[in-house]
Amino acid sequence: MPTSALAKKLLLFTGVGMVVLLLVGFIFGAVGSAMFGTDMFLEKPEIHLPPQAIFPASTRDEHLGLLNVEGETEGHVTPLGATEIAVTNTLLSSWFTTIVLILIFVIAARRRSLVPGRFQGLVETMIEGVLGFASSVLGPEMARRTFPIVATIFFFVLFNAWLALLPFYQFLGFTQDGEIKAHLIRSAGTDINLPLALALISFVFVEYWGFRVRGIGYLKKFFQLGKIFRGKPSGLIDAFVGFLELTSELVRVVSFTFRLFGNMTAGEILVVMITFLVPFVATQFVFGLELLVGLIQAVIFAGLTLVFLSVAITREEH
Repeated sequence: MPTSALAKKLLLFTGVGMVVLLLVGFIFGAVGSAMFGTDMFLEKPEIHLPPQAIFPASTRDEHLGLLNVEGETEGHVTPLGATEIAVTNTLLSSWFTTIVLILIFVIAARRRSLVPGRFQGLVETMIEGVLGFASSVLGPEMARRTFPIVATIFFFVLFNAWLALLPFYQFLGFTQDGEIKAHLIRSAGTDINLPLALALISFVFVEYWGFRVRGIGYLKKFFQLGKIFRGKPSGLIDAFVGFLELTSELVRVVSFTFRLFGNMTAGEILVVMITFLVPFVATQFVFGLELLVGLIQAVIFAGLTLVFLSVAITREEH
């Protein structure tokens, strides 16, 4: 009974605290400041869509406007050039996600036992869930053969989105006049290069298995020219259908890229703007939404890869 009473008091105290923080955030956020004339808790944020250079320091300072460069205004932030080589904040995020995933699975594998503990059980549940998902689309045998790539795509997209909600993503950075001009680490999904790289991996993966299972006959899906060579007019229709198939195959790279990039970038901007408009507690509701969005994007990316793979390896019957 004492424990139950203490738990109720803590729950009540937490609830009251959250309500107070919500009111304070509303009053001193951008919305409340405009209504009540109070001073804003946070300055208006700057949204930088291009990835920003972090290392080397000379490149970072040049593009943050911390150096006097001829033709550039001091304090003016410029994007990284296409031919410049530097470590960006989004690249650091992808490295961080990779390290976290490696540590999770290495630790779970090193401490494995016949009677799994909580951590091993959690990791096994995640793996079995993805494997079961793949098996429902491809069948058990093919799912096991393609599982490494599909699981890597799923877990990378998922953890990259979830880790971006950690607090230090928002407050660690390089400042000028008290304002953060570049975050040290930023969600890799907001850099179009990462979604494009994942889309190309998925595309090559599907085409590889298409050729491996069906051989050179896989090209008949795109180049249906047999009837044309035999002088049949209906061959024009087959050739046009093949052209449409080839176009849809290539367009997948574009759709994969911009679907992931758009959702991750929109989520990043939403978190920043809600923090500015109503600081503190209101942001947590957006975090909950972003957890769901990250899971949905991982499922969609891996799921569509499985569906396209299933179509590629299925032999057509005439």
